[in-house]
Amino acid sequence: MMYYKTLLIVLVGLSMAACKRRTIEEETSDYKTLTVKLENRTLMQEYSARLDGQQVVEVRPQVSGLITHICIDEGQQVRKGQLLFVIDQVPYQAALAEAKAKEISARNNLSYTEVKSPVDGVASMIAYRVGALVSSSISEPLVTLSDDKTVYAYFSLNESQITTLTEQYGSLDAFKEHMGDVELRLAGGKMYSEKGHISAVSGIVTTGTGTVMLRADFPNAKGLLRCGGSATVRIPTPLTQAVVIPQSATDELQDKTFVYKVVNGKTQSAPVRLYRLNNGTEYVVEEGLQPGDVIIAEGAGLVKEGVEVHLENGKE
Repeated sequence: MMYYKTLLIVLVGLSMAACKRRTIEEETSDYKTLTVKLENRTLMQEYSARLDGQQVVEVRPQVSGLITHICIDEGQQVRKGQLLFVIDQVPYQAALAEAKAKEISARNNLSYTEVKSPVDGVASMIAYRVGALVSSSISEPLVTLSDDKTVYAYFSLNESQITTLTEQYGSLDAFKEHMGDVELRLAGGKMYSEKGHISAVSGIVTTGTGTVMLRADFPNAKGLLRCGGSATVRIPTPLTQAVVIPQSATDELQDKTFVYKVVNGKTQSAPVRLYRLNNGTEYVVEEGLQPGDVIIAEGAGLVKEGVEVHLENGKE
């Protein structure tokens, strides 16, 4: 009888020990951790943009008459002074002959029958054909010429963003002077190979939208950019000695962002304030973490408070 009582006590003790071990195992876990450190990052902010040629000129006739000859093809590269259209010269030749007293005016009118390009550029589609009657009051230009050796990308920032830039650089002139190269993402998603620069900032806020217009200039020697096209301007924001963590190390709850620190070997949630920009995989932390803090690097949404962590497995 005594033997059975002793055996029962031993079995109960073993069972309790096993339960205790399971409890410890459940409260202890291996997580990938990292030690917070200061790093440099350049974050890009993107803005939709409208593209324009450096100089866009609508060519209109200065006299009335039938177009007798179109001297260029649509989309053709033209030069300043190049003959574009010829308007019926006969009545103006007659007027010149009949109006010797008004010779200068008549000669000017005659010269206007040859419509020449005022700039180097690329011709738009032509709305008129030979035989069309045109005048100086037509609503549609004969052709539009775009000098697109340099293309302007126009985009907008809201007042808050402009204020931030002014505070960061001291003035908008300083912003233009010290802002580094900007990038351009084309409509198809491909990055444009040439870098641009901010060249102008509007001095007024656009009524109704509350935005300020900016212009970025991009070289276009290969003609890849077209006047009237759309693109996205990417402005760099360099950050030095910033606290950078992976996005997988964060969890969101009620519009607040948390990370899990490892304090005295156990997990402890900590709220953090993030910088307004990120690169899609990392966050810059403005408040809540210090260099040297150890945090859970992955799966923050599955971490529980107060769980013991084995730092020797995966600590960075």
